Amino acid sequence: MGGPVEPVETTEPGLPRGARLGIDVGMARIGLAASDPDGLVATPVETVPRVLAGTGKQSGKRPVRSAEGTTADVARIVAEAVDRFAAVVYVGLPRHLSGKEGAATADARAFAARLVAALAAAGEAAEVRLVDERMTTVSAHQALHAAGRKTKRHRSVIDQAAAVIILQSALDAERAKGERAGELVEVRTVHDTHE
Repeated sequence: MGGPVEPVETTEPGLPRGARLGIDVGMARIGLAASDPDGLVATPVETVPRVLAGTGKQSGKRPVRSAEGTTADVARIVAEAVDRFAAVVYVGLPRHLSGKEGAATADARAFAARLVAALAAAGEAAEVRLVDERMTTVSAHQALHAAGRKTKRHRSVIDQAAAVIILQSALDAERAKGERAGELVEVRTVHDTHE
C-alpha cells in the first residue's frame, strides 16, 4: 500500500518546567508558598513582613529599601524566585464575592507591578500573574481550625496557608487547561498608584 508510516506525535507539549510561587498580599504580612519544578504540589515557605507602599517603612520601623528602590518585601520574593528558578509568580487578587474590585484589589495589582519591575531589574524572566483569591483566607482559617490550631496565635501561618491555597488553585488550573492560570501582569499596563 505504500511506504513507511511516519510516527504521529501523541504527547502534548506541556508547560515549561520551573517552580511556581504563590503570594498572599496582606496589609501587614505577605504569605509565600512554592511548588516543585513540575508544579504538582504547593507548600508553605514563609511569611514576609509587608513594607508600606510609598513609605518604605515596615510597620513603624525605619525605611527598608534597597539602593535600587526596591522594598525589602519585594526583594525577598525576587530572591526566592531566583533561588528556586521560578517560572511564574502567582499573586492573589482579592475581589469582592460579587467579583467587583476594591482597594485591596488595587493594592495587590500595585504590588504585582512592583514585583514585575523588580524581577525585570534582576534579569529574571519569571512571569507574574494575578489569580482570583476570593475566600482563600477563610479557607485557610477553616483548615487550620480543623487541624486544631488556634488562628489568633498563628496569623503568619494563616498567611502562608492562604498562599498555598492560591498557588495550589493555580497549579490545578494549569493542569486542567494546559496553560498558565490568571492574568499576566506587564509593567507597561499596570501602574502603581500608591507611590
